[in-house]
Amino acid sequence: MALLRVVFHQYRWSFLAVMVLTMASAVLGIGIIAFINKQLMGATEDPLAVLPQFIGLLALLMGVTLGSQLALTTLGHHFVYRLRSQLIKRILDTDIERLEQLGSASLLASLSSDVRNITIAFVRLPELIQGVILTLCSAVYLGWLSPAMLGVTAVWVAVTVFGSGYLVSRVYRHLNSVREVEERLYQHYQSVIDGSKELALNRHRAKKLFQQAYQPDADDYRCHIIRADTFHLSAVNWSNIMMLGAIGLVFYMANSLGWADTVIAATYSLTLLFLRTPLLQAVGAFPTLMSAEVAFHKVESLKLAEYQQAFPVTPAKIWQTLELRDVFFRYGVTEQQQGFEVGPINLTLQRGEQVFLIGGNGSGKSTLAMLLTGLYSPGSGQILLDGVPVSTVGMESYRCLFSAIFTDFHQFHHLLGPEGEEPEAELVETWLQRLKMKDKLEFDGCRVVNPQLSQGQRKRLALLLAIAEKRDILLLDEWAADQDPQFRRIFYRELLPQLRAMGKTVFAISHDDHYFEHADRLLQMRAGHLVELIGEKRQRASKDSVAQLG
Repeated sequence: MALLRVVFHQYRWSFLAVMVLTMASAVLGIGIIAFINKQLMGATEDPLAVLPQFIGLLALLMGVTLGSQLALTTLGHHFVYRLRSQLIKRILDTDIERLEQLGSASLLASLSSDVRNITIAFVRLPELIQGVILTLCSAVYLGWLSPAMLGVTAVWVAVTVFGSGYLVSRVYRHLNSVREVEERLYQHYQSVIDGSKELALNRHRAKKLFQQAYQPDADDYRCHIIRADTFHLSAVNWSNIMMLGAIGLVFYMANSLGWADTVIAATYSLTLLFLRTPLLQAVGAFPTLMSAEVAFHKVESLKLAEYQQAFPVTPAKIWQTLELRDVFFRYGVTEQQQGFEVGPINLTLQRGEQVFLIGGNGSGKSTLAMLLTGLYSPGSGQILLDGVPVSTVGMESYRCLFSAIFTDFHQFHHLLGPEGEEPEAELVETWLQRLKMKDKLEFDGCRVVNPQLSQGQRKRLALLLAIAEKRDILLLDEWAADQDPQFRRIFYRELLPQLRAMGKTVFAISHDDHYFEHADRLLQMRAGHLVELIGEKRQRASKDSVAQLG
């Protein structure tokens, strides 16, 4: 199985050591049966004389078995910890475009459900491995006692395992379906949580979401999980009944066919009884390993970035001119849809400029912002700094030029300075005053401890975090849209000049036409194409930007 191959590759010697320990546990178990057969069942003198040896063997078996199980479980938890950490790091290193294609529901399902299933599998893995090894060791011992009886018993056990395998394969099929349904359920959970206000206002929408979206998938999940459990329990009971039947078969071969004496038959029965619990546990543990295999393949199918331990960050270079030359980007292309195209874009920014961008919904403004910041990779064309193309390898360094506040920004609560160091205290204090947030925020060191703010205040906090980073370029996507009219005026008339004085290059998406006069240049996106508004066109846009979008 792919999952076990990965474990063996990463923990080869530890895994082999655990296997040796498990093998020793199995041999000790068979040794105790042999001891009972020779020393207890066949003892003619005082049986109490061998009792200390028997107790000692039991204590040794308990110690070795517990040790092998704990070692394998610990190894499994180390692997799961490593897998989860690598998965988080791979998400952090994956291109934004790929993450948007996957969607948050798929990623959350892998981080929670898939990792949980893999964890459960490793908790049950000792039962499976111990059951397999004990069965093999027992077969060797029983073959030494009576090869003929072993042959018949082996066929009986093979039928048992084949029947169990068939039932478990049905379990695997339904667990596959359960995992697919689970991802859709995560989407419904997300809709219920994120849309709670809208659903509270419109109970018809809430009813439709519950009855027509959630319930069919929840019923599908229940159906598949019940069937999986049904086949799993059938496999366990089939194995249980067949192992009891094997004991009757052994006595029939010994007493009716005369293949062995009563002592050997009793030893066979004792061994089969000894195997019964480990074998049933192995059958019970196998579906969890199947489920983990499904989860592992699901994680791999995400096609995230390859894992690398480091966070390589090359400081951004000093620049004077940033250019997008013939940049073209396309997304959402399928067999049924042509998708949306942006470009070719030609744009030049000079250090210290304040540039405003306008455009209607779906015109490509946000896509241009993603291209400009390096979060989307152009399908064609180049990004140049002072005339030098930015390579794919150098994109991390290029992104270090930017701090950005997007419309769907996530609110972080920890202030960071340049290169992830502590922020400049005087700078933070100054901008707390300028943003009118001095009395609104409480800090524990550099962490904000009262993040329950209005949307406008959240954006001011986001701007504070961006300024503390002291990066060259500040991209603002409709930042002022959630500010009250008074503070919107402060932003354009006071804060933008102060940002200019700090040497910031500001690229702002805005439709506040009353304040376009504060921009050095005014750009417009229309149907994926970028133009600069100058002269009369800029004057018209400054009077009525909405009319300009028509």
